[in-house]
Amino acid sequence: MKTGRVIYFRFFMCAAMFLGCGHRDPVVPRDLLGGLDLKRGEIISCGASGKDFGFVDFDMSCDSKVKDDFNVAMELLHSFEYDESEKIFAKIIDASPSCAMAYWGVAMCNFHPLWGTPTDNELQKGTRAIAIARSFTRPTRRESAYINAAGEFFSDWKVTVHVQRCIQFQKAMEQIYLAYPGDREAAIFYALALVAAADPSDKSFSNQKKAGSILEKMYPAEPNHPGILHYLIHTYDYPGLANLALPAARKYASVAPSSAHALHMPSHIFTRLGLWDECISTNLRSTEAATCYAQAAGINGHWDEELHGLDYLVYAYLQKGDNDLAKEQLRYLGTIRRVYPVNFKVAYAFAAIPARVALENRNWKEAAGLEVFPENFPWNKFPWQLAITHFARLMGSARSGNPLMAETELHILTSLYDTLQNQKDSYKSGQVAIQIKTGQAWIKWQKGEKENALDLMREAVSLEENTEKNPVTPGEVIPAAEWLGDMLSLNQEPDAALAAYELELGRSPNRFNGLYGAAKAAEKSGKREKASYYFRQLLTIADTSRSGRPEIAEAKSFPGK
Repeated sequence: MKTGRVIYFRFFMCAAMFLGCGHRDPVVPRDLLGGLDLKRGEIISCGASGKDFGFVDFDMSCDSKVKDDFNVAMELLHSFEYDESEKIFAKIIDASPSCAMAYWGVAMCNFHPLWGTPTDNELQKGTRAIAIARSFTRPTRRESAYINAAGEFFSDWKVTVHVQRCIQFQKAMEQIYLAYPGDREAAIFYALALVAAADPSDKSFSNQKKAGSILEKMYPAEPNHPGILHYLIHTYDYPGLANLALPAARKYASVAPSSAHALHMPSHIFTRLGLWDECISTNLRSTEAATCYAQAAGINGHWDEELHGLDYLVYAYLQKGDNDLAKEQLRYLGTIRRVYPVNFKVAYAFAAIPARVALENRNWKEAAGLEVFPENFPWNKFPWQLAITHFARLMGSARSGNPLMAETELHILTSLYDTLQNQKDSYKSGQVAIQIKTGQAWIKWQKGEKENALDLMREAVSLEENTEKNPVTPGEVIPAAEWLGDMLSLNQEPDAALAAYELELGRSPNRFNGLYGAAKAAEKSGKREKASYYFRQLLTIADTSRSGRPEIAEAKSFPGK
């Protein structure tokens, strides 16, 4: 730590002397550059089209000889290919050490809005990169504004929470957007900042709609810009908005086919709209590219992008009723022991995939017996994801008639909730709170306290309605409204059950169990036309040639299907 302070002191004293004398930009000390620990090497691309990442033309004042590389780095940055983007920014720094915007680029590669909180090492690197960028005199006023905007995110990161720093970045980008109305990149980054700083409990989606308006206006003139397409998908990744992003979702993968993330990203919208075949197709390409990337990069194990794609792939297989392919991926997941980097989306996939396979199939004993996997994973760093496994165990235990085990799992969930509360992570603690309410409801149900159970389940639905899923995940493990529909069906309240299933299908179209539940509830209510409609929908979305689920046979045999 002392050594780092000495290096910074030396560097800034050097800079001050140069600036004070009106001299040229200071030479960055070799040891300070080494302290950045920049990623280096050849760009790795596993797409079918070689190095095709879309088209960006970023106006900057650095040496014209690095212009093309800078644009490619920006194309990668906009597709969240952060490691590869940083490699190019490092190459630019080697060729043109006084290019302040290259250090800004390094900082942005370690920010990654929408992917969760950066690690301490990433925050330190970003802080150092911004400090170097700020030391130069040559950036234009516009470039200095970009550098300072990124600096707002890294400022006081040890004491200021992530969400607040995202808001600071958003406000700074807004000023650039207003000051430079002709700057396309400022508008694109401002739109991204709006989505990154959006309040998950804001059901008016004010930030998202504002971002969408900005991006949609730019799209006709920039149809191959990866950032516009990518951020439109994130901007509209919400119930009621997802259809607005369908054109972007269907184009993004063809614009940046060399990016594994670009191949995956359309599935966010396909999942929102229940377009399972398209979701499966794009994630098969994405996971294949991610596997290739891990091999080419020499990663000891699997790349995180592969597990992210597997999460969506399994979700889609389950909605088509294709247990064989879902379980094939589950078995494959069971062979994975090492992943790079270890982060929140990897933890989510490890926990959610086995939980989904068991719970979607109503295999309560399997759910109750789930193990925390992998054992050597640092689960203490990921209490929200760990809660998914314990929630599945709780529900499996409660619904298979093991109240003692269910109570034990409820206690663990409560402890994980407390941990997240202590970490001041209100979003994730809120997600666990929904699981706790759901678990309490089904424990009460098994004890015969049916009214209390239904009240708790309705509270869980209300909590879930007032928040949104994490932008990275395909959806709740099982939507709370679907659990409520199941409980109301068991309570012989088919009309209320139908309303619950339809509420869920409004947020998550074409879910297998939602369609089946709605069909059965409508049948019990004597609403045969509606029952026929939902059974037909189930047969439309399901892979009837492969699925062995009994619900398919029942749907086929329903009169008027």
